[in-house]
Amino acid sequence: MPSAQINQPSNQIRLTNVSLVRMKKGKKRYEIACYKNTVTSFRAGHETDLDNVLQIPNVFLNVSKGQAAPNDDLKKSFPGMTRDEVVLEILKKGEIQVGEKERSQELERVHKEVIEIVAGRLVDPKSKRVYTTGMIEKALDQLSSQGGHAGRHAGKGPSEAEDRSKSRDQSTATAESGSITPALADGDAAKAAEKAKPVWTGVSTSKSSKSQALEAMKALIAHQPIPVARARMRLRITCPTSILKQNVKSTPKAEGEEAEKTNVKDRILSFVEQVESQDVLGEEWEVVGFVEPGSFKTLSEFVSTQTKGRARAEVLDMAVTHEGD
Repeated sequence: MPSAQINQPSNQIRLTNVSLVRMKKGKKRYEIACYKNTVTSFRAGHETDLDNVLQIPNVFLNVSKGQAAPNDDLKKSFPGMTRDEVVLEILKKGEIQVGEKERSQELERVHKEVIEIVAGRLVDPKSKRVYTTGMIEKALDQLSSQGGHAGRHAGKGPSEAEDRSKSRDQSTATAESGSITPALADGDAAKAAEKAKPVWTGVSTSKSSKSQALEAMKALIAHQPIPVARARMRLRITCPTSILKQNVKSTPKAEGEEAEKTNVKDRILSFVEQVESQDVLGEEWEVVGFVEPGSFKTLSEFVSTQTKGRARAEVLDMAVTHEGD
């Protein structure tokens, strides 16, 4: 009997373990075939060998059907670019297509990283102790489930709704009688302030874990679903004693106010929330203390510009916290 074996064409290209990167130009959609988990490494600069990234160094209209993009289409969509340059353009700026399983795994990985970063940089403002990742995750879930912020009026009963309705009616009546209602203006201002606060709607795979962690921290600090504050940085600042008393201008506290005159030493100490130690070693003054992370950039700029680099700010600990018992 003849063999039941099916012979495959020897020149057939079998695309397995493929990850598509797509780019739309006008009405045309172009695709390139890459190996899984290599595109992000290439974009981050970790992988530089295109042979390890591209399955086939070509541009397709449809990878699954093996339909290569005609030269005429590429010339119209990417004028002045060669086919190889188009491949690189799509690889750098195209949209990565992944399956549901891979997308879910990537989302879970980013979610875990964001929670760990936030848990390591926020503390209870009273006890100065860190929260567990579970508590941080629960607080962020609360923010995302309430449209990005922890609404103070969530779950209000009918009676409270009626009270608010009555209050509005009274305000309207007062306004019609010709008098101004400051409470109404205050309410509008409070609503505007609430809208201006940062929101949290959950993680995505389109941004880095670090940037999303910063967004999450801002939202938690703004809305306080649980009491939180940024963990402080521990710094060592050194400065030659010869320039400590040099006059500098401090940043005005309010717009229109004149900048107050102060000296280098007092200006540096204004950034330090809590001084741990302060000493003069030979011709150098040294202070070790705690600084809010948000003030570190301004302190660094002051040290580099006002002292012309003669003073130094050294980070001893990025986030000083106390572990829970």
